[in-house]
Amino acid sequence: MAKLKFSIVVALAPNRNLELKSSLKSLDYPENKYELIVEEGTNPSENRNRGIKKSKGEIIAFIDDDAIISKSLLKNAEEFLDKHKDIEIVGGVQLTPKSDKFFAKVSGYVLGSYFGSHDMRNRYKKGKLNLNADERWITSAVCFVRKSIFKKIKGFNPILFPGEDPEFFGRAKKVGIKIAYNPKLIVYHKRRPTLIGFCKQIFRYGKVRMIKEKLNKTNIKVLFLLPAGFTLYIILSPILISIWNIFLIPILIYFTINILVSLWISLRKNILALPLLIILFFIQHFVYGLGMLSYFISKK
Repeated sequence: MAKLKFSIVVALAPNRNLELKSSLKSLDYPENKYELIVEEGTNPSENRNRGIKKSKGEIIAFIDDDAIISKSLLKNAEEFLDKHKDIEIVGGVQLTPKSDKFFAKVSGYVLGSYFGSHDMRNRYKKGKLNLNADERWITSAVCFVRKSIFKKIKGFNPILFPGEDPEFFGRAKKVGIKIAYNPKLIVYHKRRPTLIGFCKQIFRYGKVRMIKEKLNKTNIKVLFLLPAGFTLYIILSPILISIWNIFLIPILIYFTINILVSLWISLRKNILALPLLIILFFIQHFVYGLGMLSYFISKK
């Protein structure tokens, strides 16, 4: 009997279908070298932690329940980790499925752009190999972790959702665990199909960012504070502009950049996406900042 190389751990929410299972059949990898562990429950962190305890593989693969796995995923992961013995966590990219509807595809363009997500864009589009990555580059939608690291750190923090994966990766990085990003590790992951779903996702990301920094005892990067400043400016802009017209300049600069970036993306992807791109870029920046501000308000 072949030694188990991988334990695929999937956190499954109640009343959800395990869509991932159908794409497992197309994997170009021996079935006797991996196992599938599905843990169902309302808390993704607890689900994954139970899966870790049950796992028998040398490497634990965390993959979202609705992901479509590329057929070379496990083979590419094995080759990478065999070559880079010092890397203990490696994440990949979650691409937008071709089957996604118009809104979902456009939200994928936003998430995968530099203007929309900065370094985090590499989570949603193929970037360059990075052997010194951090939580900005990878997510638990597709990542591989050597089981031995759980002797150094605990698993996922159950008080967080979403945001449990950047907290875990941040904690790992803090104790010297090496993290990499490999664009050859590919899954296809559905985007939010509605505006409300997109707003909820981005708002939660903004809110848990502050909680993550508090738990990791790290200073938040200026990059993550920019949306909060932008949101405050937008909220206060009617008052500021009525006092002094010069306060109109930042919003004019922002929308000029927004329109130019949206035009460039729409010319490459779909010209019909132009109006929605402009709107979603603004919503992403404003709502992320709103989520961060809600954290400070809720503390009072």
